[in-house]
Amino acid sequence: MKFTKMHGIGNDYIYVNNFDEEIENPSDFAIKYSDRHKGIGSDGLVLILPSTYCDFRMRMFNADGSESEMCGNASRCIGKYVYDKGLANKTELTLETLAGIKKLKLFLNDDKQVESVTVDMGEPILEASRIPTTLQQHEIINESITFDESTKYHITCVSMGNPHTIIFTKNIHELNLPKIGSIIENANIFPRRTNVEFIEIISTERMKMRVWERGSGETLACGTGACAASVAAVLNGHSSRKNTIELLGGELVIEWNAFDNHVYLNGGATTVFEGEI
Repeated sequence: MKFTKMHGIGNDYIYVNNFDEEIENPSDFAIKYSDRHKGIGSDGLVLILPSTYCDFRMRMFNADGSESEMCGNASRCIGKYVYDKGLANKTELTLETLAGIKKLKLFLNDDKQVESVTVDMGEPILEASRIPTTLQQHEIINESITFDESTKYHITCVSMGNPHTIIFTKNIHELNLPKIGSIIENANIFPRRTNVEFIEIISTERMKMRVWERGSGETLACGTGACAASVAAVLNGHSSRKNTIELLGGELVIEWNAFDNHVYLNGGATTVFEGEI
């Protein structure tokens, strides 16, 4: 079976072309081959499949084998994969995901290969019941919650097709993220668990972010998390509607458009290597 290792600013996945290959149990595959010591090493597995009503369809599995609705960084990498390999001959594509249809706009370098991709991530979901969380407020914006029996956090919850919990703080490099990230991810107020983003505001147009991804742990980047964090920053009065987010793996540019209410994600996509199992 052939595979391609790709990353979007450090958020790395194993990509398999399901037009040509078939994986009987992708959950088990993701667990086995995401292992960074005994496998290929990745944040999970992404399958590229045919779609009945879009150009392509994606399925995404975290390193623990759980399936997620979609991934912004992986969406950009899919755009690069299908164009660079000749599966697509146009620079605007539609992608079917469990979080709905995403529109991709590809930007090429001088060698006519994809260098960066803008993804129309759609409208953010703010209704608590749809994120989902069991908290009773209609929207969860700057709500004070105690997770570890001692520390209170002011959280804002946003779904970009998958659930995110955003916390604004200082000195995010000093956080014990493996400890608190896991606690918040699995808190009983999140029936489908949650991704967790800690944000340090630099200015109204720039912020830093560390992310604890549901099912994968801390990763170098998260596209949907960056989008959710940008929306949360606007809702809390910290940011303009277009900003740059610094992640451990690089930078993403996010715009929450005031006219169509859609969130647009722009960043690079990189092929690391290809192999065969």
